[in-house]
Amino acid sequence: MKRKITFLLVFLLTWGMFSFAQEHIIKGVVKDKQGVPLPGVSVKIKGTNKGVSTGMDGDYRISAAPNSTLVFTSIGFVEQEQKAGTRTEINVTLSDDARQLDEVVVIGYGTATKKDVTGAVSSVRATRLENENPQSVADILKGNIAGLSVSLNTSAKGGGDLLVRGKTTLSAGTAPLIVLDGVIYNGQLSDINPNDIEAVDVLKDASSLAVFGAKAATGVVAITTKKGRGETPTITINTNFGLAALAKNQRVYDGPGFLNWRADVMRSGASTPSYLYNNPNDLPAGVTMEQWLNGKAGDPTDIWLDRLGLLANEKANYYAGKTENWYDRIFRTGMRQDHTLSMGGKKNEVSYYMSLGYQKNENLIEGGEFSTFRARVNLEGQAAKFLTVGMNLQYADRDEGAIEAAWNQLVNLSPYGDMYNADGTLRRIPTDDNGLNARNPFLDMTYNDALNRQNTLFGSLFAKAKLPFGITYQFNFSPGIDMYRTFEYKSSRNPNVTTPGGSVTRANETRYNWQIDNLLKWNKTFAKIHTVDVTLLANAEKYQTWWTQAGNEGFVPSDLLGYHNVASGTKATVNSEDKVYTGDALMARVNYSLLQRYNLTLSVRQDGYSVFGVNSKTATFPAAAVAWTFTEESFMKSFDWLNYGKLRLSYGINGNRDLRNPDNGTVDPYAALTQLDIGKYQTVNGSGAASEVNTVNINNRLSNANLKWEQTASFNAGLDFSVLHDRIGGSVDFYTKKTNDLLVRQTLTNVTGYANVYSNLAEVSNKGFELNLNSRNINSGKIKWNTDLNLFLNRNKINRLATPNDDPGNGWFIGRDIDVIWDYKVLGVWQENEMDEAAKFTKGSIKPGDFKLQDVDGNYVYDDNDKQFLGYKSPRFTWALRNEFNIFKNFDFSFQLLSNWGQKKQYNQAKNQPGSVGFARMSSYIQPYWTAENPINDYARLNSGTSGTSFNVYRDNSFIRLNTIALAYTVPQGLIDKIKVKNAKIYMNVNNAALYAPTWNYWDPQNDGPTPRYYTLGLNVSL
Repeated sequence: MKRKITFLLVFLLTWGMFSFAQEHIIKGVVKDKQGVPLPGVSVKIKGTNKGVSTGMDGDYRISAAPNSTLVFTSIGFVEQEQKAGTRTEINVTLSDDARQLDEVVVIGYGTATKKDVTGAVSSVRATRLENENPQSVADILKGNIAGLSVSLNTSAKGGGDLLVRGKTTLSAGTAPLIVLDGVIYNGQLSDINPNDIEAVDVLKDASSLAVFGAKAATGVVAITTKKGRGETPTITINTNFGLAALAKNQRVYDGPGFLNWRADVMRSGASTPSYLYNNPNDLPAGVTMEQWLNGKAGDPTDIWLDRLGLLANEKANYYAGKTENWYDRIFRTGMRQDHTLSMGGKKNEVSYYMSLGYQKNENLIEGGEFSTFRARVNLEGQAAKFLTVGMNLQYADRDEGAIEAAWNQLVNLSPYGDMYNADGTLRRIPTDDNGLNARNPFLDMTYNDALNRQNTLFGSLFAKAKLPFGITYQFNFSPGIDMYRTFEYKSSRNPNVTTPGGSVTRANETRYNWQIDNLLKWNKTFAKIHTVDVTLLANAEKYQTWWTQAGNEGFVPSDLLGYHNVASGTKATVNSEDKVYTGDALMARVNYSLLQRYNLTLSVRQDGYSVFGVNSKTATFPAAAVAWTFTEESFMKSFDWLNYGKLRLSYGINGNRDLRNPDNGTVDPYAALTQLDIGKYQTVNGSGAASEVNTVNINNRLSNANLKWEQTASFNAGLDFSVLHDRIGGSVDFYTKKTNDLLVRQTLTNVTGYANVYSNLAEVSNKGFELNLNSRNINSGKIKWNTDLNLFLNRNKINRLATPNDDPGNGWFIGRDIDVIWDYKVLGVWQENEMDEAAKFTKGSIKPGDFKLQDVDGNYVYDDNDKQFLGYKSPRFTWALRNEFNIFKNFDFSFQLLSNWGQKKQYNQAKNQPGSVGFARMSSYIQPYWTAENPINDYARLNSGTSGTSFNVYRDNSFIRLNTIALAYTVPQGLIDKIKVKNAKIYMNVNNAALYAPTWNYWDPQNDGPTPRYYTLGLNVSL
């Protein structure tokens, strides 16, 4: 009996275990956070090799036991696990993984996984920043890429200049090359809608840049726009409104403060008794009215206002108790709005993405605004089994014609001045001082008119064909056309316009460019361990502009039609200029990988460019790089804390052809040539009538048949790593660069008959360090927290100039930084007890309150021998820290800190010396100044002297900026499914939220003027 019971128990247990292990079919759909199905997602049984991939609709079907775990993985998304249990359907939503998204990067004429990249490439996913509502490409990049500096642009247009790994040139352009969807882009970044951007990759070292050869020494910014995916069309609406408010007030004096300040102005440096400038109704103790009158007769208040320099209308306004708040009239809270509607999807063999956007921004300054319409169509379809065709088109209509109030007039305007005349028209000069520099800041925006409209169209038409033996051929044709209208009308009704009858200029410019790329690619794996990837390129390009300008003045009978009626003037002018340049290139690149741990990249490119001299039309740019993924070695497997490690080394030569005319900042296609100038002179013909005769003469620039590219040879050593179960990852890069044959416009002596010549005469070297760290501080539970940190420093040095001597006029010194500061050292302020020592200086009359300069050679004469190297205008190092939090799944919060540290900037405001006009005829920002009663040592007296020489004051303008704060709420899916909404998010953010600048006391340390703080509230909905 016992045996039967034992047998029965064993049978039951065995049957139970068998039943539990019995596999069953599980199916489901995998989507992203927007509800778009994800094809190609790996679905594996944990701990086994068994797995499937999702289909085009994101669907999958797999057999699994109840006790197994399904693992869902896809590049760019957070890995997710699901217990199988007895479920027969498991639908999964994958979240974006910012770190993994960087694994696929643009390397130039193609893409590669991060593990296979041998060069220094940094990436940022634009969708990661969508809660911060970036207004431009510059906003996406700012603080997110080590080695990339983004300047501050406070205009309504926004944006900012980009600089990769410091300056490598003295006079040529420093902006990086822009590559848009794989083709070179010559347009403006403001024409690219940030809402259309998928990712931005920054290529920094010679190996990654070499495929762009002559254009790449200043770095490459590769922008990839969104493509359609998912069979169901996804409509996305991103709309937001915002405010632009002053981040810092730099106030000028109000009425009473102005009078007190003007009294100190009159006392400063004067030999008359100081009490003469006191209000007669509030005299110092011991001073009588008779003493104060000092022999004057009349009304004491009137005498006092005269002594302070107030004129008739200022005095009348004082008596009437009337003041004008120019500051609050000029500055305002600007309104901002940005709306983008897009639709994307993929149906059978066709993928599509299209968008339409409108942006309108008001500036902080009355009258200032910028608006643009932007549209994009990305279309790709399989025309045949072997052929894919497509196009990426972008259109923009920019309006930059707004006329701002002249805010820089603030320091010229008396609070007792008048904005209007008695008849209600704007007053030309707010006071009765006709010799003063002051002008009513609203004249131009009220009476004048301007049209600055740009229409741009850029496209890339491509075809990809599969050829035998695994070879693919791709043809790209990338045309761009820009149409500019720049009209200006100066009205005769404007009291500040001195031309009788008004004046008009009307310029039209068309810029047309095209690129043709022929690409052959071959990728093959041999014996499962050798992978070879070959890319061959043949490129041609052309850029052409047509500019025509018509002008006239003295319009009869009236100029009311402005630039709409140019012909009715009496003094017509006409001008035109057409430019053209061409280029071509051949390039070859080979990537080789062994065992997916040893990587080699070799490339060479030959460029031709019509701008350079007849003897130097072509140049060759080679590069090589190696990488070793050492964590794939067997002897590294015992290091459990080290998950990934790769060493990179690269060396190569890149070029810079961006030669620009320093007079107007435009490309000069004829820089190597001597040109003819066309002119006119007046004469009288035989009948006595006046006429004009055309003249032609050789201009003042000497030709140079040997003019050629700048060439930058650079070496990069890098380490990519991930440790502690991928909790901490990042990269470290060290680099050195040497740029030869720098393009400069050299000044010639008069005896040559020419003024200048473009030449290759100098050499500059750079070296630097980059660190990027990212950590997953908390990656489980209801709160998740990620941190990114990047640190960058760069040092450059001028090795050689046009002559063996320094060039102080341009601030260039051999062996020194390009941005070094060479000037007199300010020791402080001369005090009253130091006048005996000050009297020993023979040049100029030094008074108490003037800045004291260091006399290095002790001869009591200030000259160049006393100037010193005081610091640098560029930061000694920069860093950025970004923190991201996901709270209870639905809330996302982030903030970013940016810092430039160790640089100095001109702060001549501390001299309290406005120039020849003097403070006695103007106003001022409220700031400290030296007086006998307040003998400070860091600000000079009012109307201070120059100590017998010209000098600049420099102050440290290091800062830490709270660049962004963003908060977003994702509406729970259960609430929006009923209304057929895939995703809905409400977000708010603050840009330039706060600033710490310990030693800078004037406006913003990056901007000598009003700087905005932006507040935004927006909604992002996917249907």
